Amino acid sequence: MSDQNTLPPPYFHQDARCESEKIGAGTRIWAFSHVLPGAVIGTSCNICDHVFIENDVVLGDRVTIKCGVQLWNGLRLGNDVFVGPNATFCNDALPRSKQPPQEFLKTNVQDGASIGANATILPGVTIGNGAMVGAGAVVTSDVRPFTIVKGNPARITGYVDTTRRPEPEALTIPAQAESWDSLVKGVRLIRFPFIADHRGDLSVGNFGEEIPFQAARYFFIFNVGSKEVRGEYAHRECHQLLIAARGACTVMVEDGRNRQEYQLDNPTLGLYIPPMIWTAQFKHSPDCFLSVFASQIYDPADYIRDYNEFVSAAQQGGSKSADVRK
Repeated sequence: MSDQNTLPPPYFHQDARCESEKIGAGTRIWAFSHVLPGAVIGTSCNICDHVFIENDVVLGDRVTIKCGVQLWNGLRLGNDVFVGPNATFCNDALPRSKQPPQEFLKTNVQDGASIGANATILPGVTIGNGAMVGAGAVVTSDVRPFTIVKGNPARITGYVDTTRRPEPEALTIPAQAESWDSLVKGVRLIRFPFIADHRGDLSVGNFGEEIPFQAARYFFIFNVGSKEVRGEYAHRECHQLLIAARGACTVMVEDGRNRQEYQLDNPTLGLYIPPMIWTAQFKHSPDCFLSVFASQIYDPADYIRDYNEFVSAAQQGGSKSADVRK
């Protein structure tokens, strides 16, 4: 929270109407905006022209609301949220004239999230920390933290603050396996040998050598709709290798500080993921067949499925076996 003692009192344009007394220091409310008595607005917010804020609305600190936005009952915006011009929030799934629901659905936009111009946010959803909603998107379900969503309905197209691996043509097929370290701690992209043969092509890798663990389990992921997201977890102790045996998908990996995306689109490409790395797979092609090899048999206790829990664990040091090569 901001230190209100170091901030100027809130500013109200002469053509604004603010009926609430719960306005934080340093907040500015501009012309033709109307704030109802029950609204709560934090410090250092910027409420631009022609904004309407209903009673049961709470804004955190340093929130920016651009022109032409209406914030209806049940809306909660965290700190550092940006709402672009003419974005629309809904709070009633089945609206009828003069028939309000007993309770309006709650919509939550968490800290650091941004909503693009003319986006529509359906009632009852949560937009996660740091997420980016593209201009004109229609958000019909929860948006995961740090994802970029676009379209109607909004679908994940990437993750914020990621870098991407070199394009496929920059990775020549080697005579023996080669690997490239990621910005994400311990993650490696491995290019496996390719043997062309008139009877059928072949690619091969060795567990315990270029693949730095022994496999105890495998599973396949296929028939995934392009809008669906798989993964979204970290392992405490388990190592994994991902290969798109057919088709393509994008894999996001994160160590709690750095985040990177890889497109797996060739059976000679493998992505090694050590323990304590958050991962998700998205943008699956219709024919994608993703092979996953794991160092352990299935153990529910080995999974971290809550992102905030993962970040906390990663900052505390995470797994004892972060790299089996050591």
